[in-house]
Amino acid sequence: MTKTTHHPLEWIDQELASLDRQWLRRHLATRQGKQSSQIVLDGQELVNFGSNDYLALAADPRLADAAGAAAREEGWGSGASPLVTGRSETHQRLEQRLAEFEGTEAALVFSTGFAANAGTIAALVGPGDVVFTDRKNHASLWDGCRLSRADVRAYRHADCDQLERLLEKAGGYRRRLIVTDSLFSMDGDLAPLPVLCRLAERFDAMLMIDEAHATGVFGVHGRGVAERPELEGRVHVRVGTLSKALGSIGGFVVGSRSLVDWLVNRARPYVFSTAPPGPAAAAAIAALDVVRDEPERRETLLARAHVLQGRLMCQGWDVFRTHSQIIPVIVREPQRAMQLAAALGERGLFVPAIRPPTVPDGEARLRISLTCGHTPEMIEQLVEALEELR
Repeated sequence: MTKTTHHPLEWIDQELASLDRQWLRRHLATRQGKQSSQIVLDGQELVNFGSNDYLALAADPRLADAAGAAAREEGWGSGASPLVTGRSETHQRLEQRLAEFEGTEAALVFSTGFAANAGTIAALVGPGDVVFTDRKNHASLWDGCRLSRADVRAYRHADCDQLERLLEKAGGYRRRLIVTDSLFSMDGDLAPLPVLCRLAERFDAMLMIDEAHATGVFGVHGRGVAERPELEGRVHVRVGTLSKALGSIGGFVVGSRSLVDWLVNRARPYVFSTAPPGPAAAAAIAALDVVRDEPERRETLLARAHVLQGRLMCQGWDVFRTHSQIIPVIVREPQRAMQLAAALGERGLFVPAIRPPTVPDGEARLRISLTCGHTPEMIEQLVEALEELR
């Protein structure tokens, strides 16, 4: 018998072809120049409704100047993990500023927000524990749940009644942890934090929230959705990112000093990763200054988002009542989402099509992401284009 020889990776081409047939295959694009409300993507000039640069700080000269000064002072690479020699004075200053900004005892900076979420969950719970997660939580929260090896109980999106029933059955576990996004990145809606706080207190559970898309945007001081008097001190673990509204790179966790000390010892992505570059931390410090000194950025952003959402609803689009800078336009099928995104691109507008597995089956959409850099004229251009395509 003659043995047929196949390349071990031959199956990949077949799977990619399957993704093509379902309109689910992703392709890389290349941006030329700065991240901004107007970009050049694969050579095409576009109004950019696809970034998470909510406060338009990614290309702000103040952040670039801070990073440049730090690079000249300490170089670029950190060279080691934070527990060896990788944590510089700039990292320390950033952690101090984050703790002050968030009103907590301590803060810890991770290389990415994904690492912060995955590492923190796995450090807080393990075998013999249980973690409760919203079904629409970010992938980093889900992966943290799985990596923890704790029992995972998912509850329907924002369904606190179901969460309560699950908690009632979880009395035999050593530790209980509730994890949720505060602002959901694909739907743009807010978690029911007051109810989650009450449930955590009633059932002696830890409560962890990810403020990645809310830091810098929500709250009187820009701390996020949890910056409300009735929630102060009731959320045990808060995670944020430096890579969205703050225009830099990295993630962070804020909370008690004992929490941070525990993560330093047990959060594997922190312990076993090279520290992020010090100049990136310097840029984040500069961004915190802007958040403090220029509240009009987040005020303008949310006001314009509210107007845009109302206009799209009047046009008849299936738009969630999000009350945030993230506005999903639900079109159900991946093919329809891709066709609309392409048509908008022909009109000089970049609005990404979001398809499974990023969102559930039947919930393909356009994800409009506003920044304070979008002018009324840019928003009007988008509204008119969507009216033509409706």
